[in-house]
Amino acid sequence: MKRFGFVIHPVKIEDVQRRYPIAKYIPKKLVEMAIRHKSPIITDLIEGIESDTGAKTEGWFSICPLTPKMMLEMPVEEVYAKIGACVELARQQGADIVGLGAFTSVVGDGGVTIAKNAKIPITTGNSYTVATAIEGTLKACLLVGVVPAESVLAVVGATGSIGKTCAKVLASDFKQVIVIGRDAERTQLVADEIPGAVASINVADIGLADAVITVTSAGADVVMPEHLKRGAVVCDVSRPRDVSVRVAKERPDVLVIEGGVVRVPGENVNFNFNFGFKPGTAFACMSETIMLALEERMESFTLGKDVSVEQVKLTQQWAAKHGFELDGFRAFEREVDRAKIDEVRAARGV
Repeated sequence: MKRFGFVIHPVKIEDVQRRYPIAKYIPKKLVEMAIRHKSPIITDLIEGIESDTGAKTEGWFSICPLTPKMMLEMPVEEVYAKIGACVELARQQGADIVGLGAFTSVVGDGGVTIAKNAKIPITTGNSYTVATAIEGTLKACLLVGVVPAESVLAVVGATGSIGKTCAKVLASDFKQVIVIGRDAERTQLVADEIPGAVASINVADIGLADAVITVTSAGADVVMPEHLKRGAVVCDVSRPRDVSVRVAKERPDVLVIEGGVVRVPGENVNFNFNFGFKPGTAFACMSETIMLALEERMESFTLGKDVSVEQVKLTQQWAAKHGFELDGFRAFEREVDRAKIDEVRAARGV
């Protein structure tokens, strides 16, 4: 049996304060200074994972004590060293492969340097993240009455590996694709690869779209209530999320879903750590790491700023083989229920 490690981190200082209540009484800057010098820690064994084929795996979370804000502000070499320490800790624990979760997968060169210096294979999980973003977006469109062939898709963060591949794969489903990035030249290069696509550096242009996939590395709110078209579907793949919590409060006519929430196979899956999901479910990036362990495919599968359509299709095949499934929808730490879907359908006049 091959084992895995998966690197996670606090999204914001408030997450640290929840874990260590005394930190609530300390200024945030001092908390940041303290955790910056803290060593990574390993969690209890993740157990109970069993493929539909009968294959099994187990693993550990390796916790990186940095928030996305800190990773953006610190020298990248220091961030690499901290993530590398997380990888080595998991290896020493017994992991044969390590996945980079959330912001650790996008900081710097997308895991390339980490993999180069690691003693075991590394994956960012972005291939299966793309697969679930595509599946989730199309499913959500169907539920609220968006007909892709008659609709516009906007992809925010289209110059990144996940965004670019989502746009490429979904272009044949939608009438029009708008690719949105911060750099005009790079964004235009992406648009040039997709027949009929339009490039933009203005996030407000998502107001033209019936469906939006947003996957930036901004680490802050990007999509605001005033940006969105009535009855739109928004798939937020980013961690931390791109969609402002104001959207949940001010735009009941819009359906926001978090991309990449997956049911992991096994009747008694136990992560022995609460990261906000219901039992037995995980991010798609973590699921890719688990699938590689189940496949006993010890290689650095997804790295850097590019994800190929072939990689996406391969993870879809593994998911079907082993029993990984998209597990409903979540948004803003809550399950999306039927009442919410009906509300957006009504806004669309369906």
